[in-house]
Amino acid sequence: MDCMEGMKEVPEKYFDLAIVDPPYFNGPNKRQYYGRRISKLNIRRKDYSEIKEWDIPGEQYFKELLRISKNQIIWGINYYDIYLGSGRIVWDKVNGASSYSDCEIAYCSVHDSTRLFRYMWNGMNQGKSISEGHIMQGDKSKNEKRIHATQKPVNLYKWILMNYANPGDKILDTHVGSASSLVACHEMGLDFLGFELDKNMHELAGKRLFDSMNQMNMFNAI
Repeated sequence: MDCMEGMKEVPEKYFDLAIVDPPYFNGPNKRQYYGRRISKLNIRRKDYSEIKEWDIPGEQYFKELLRISKNQIIWGINYYDIYLGSGRIVWDKVNGASSYSDCEIAYCSVHDSTRLFRYMWNGMNQGKSISEGHIMQGDKSKNEKRIHATQKPVNLYKWILMNYANPGDKILDTHVGSASSLVACHEMGLDFLGFELDKNMHELAGKRLFDSMNQMNMFNAI
């Protein structure tokens, strides 16, 4: 469902932490389309003509987000004409000579400084672990499967939760996408709520989360 409709039903400061990655098109859409039409992963990306004005979060979105959450981590904050504070998280993607962005930037309400997380996420090259994210994993069969054009790694969200969440916290993601955030919440035993408007992506993300839950349950049983 539309997160704007869903957030209206949530009491003030209900969530301890919102970790969100809303769409931002002020940069990418100037190329007339959001990356390749069909990515190398066979994922169709939004055409410029498909992007509607209401896809891009406005002032009301940020007001609602701050109303229902005690703290926020908002990816792509550098693309929005809004100032929430000076706290930043920089994800160094260890891209090497890639033409893609070297990093992504998030607003973080928890502190006023800047924190860095290094984790390789370039094609088939993925980080070895949270502590050794700048080192290639080596076994590509263990890589996360991509189901979303702008998918972020589960380990990025796990690092965020390790540093900014506490046991028993309730976590919100308004734009679930690939469900990496929800998989991380489940693996770390945190309650969560996620919204996804796109029906096809909702089904793919739901299956990914369901498979992750079943895998965790199997390991627990063993």
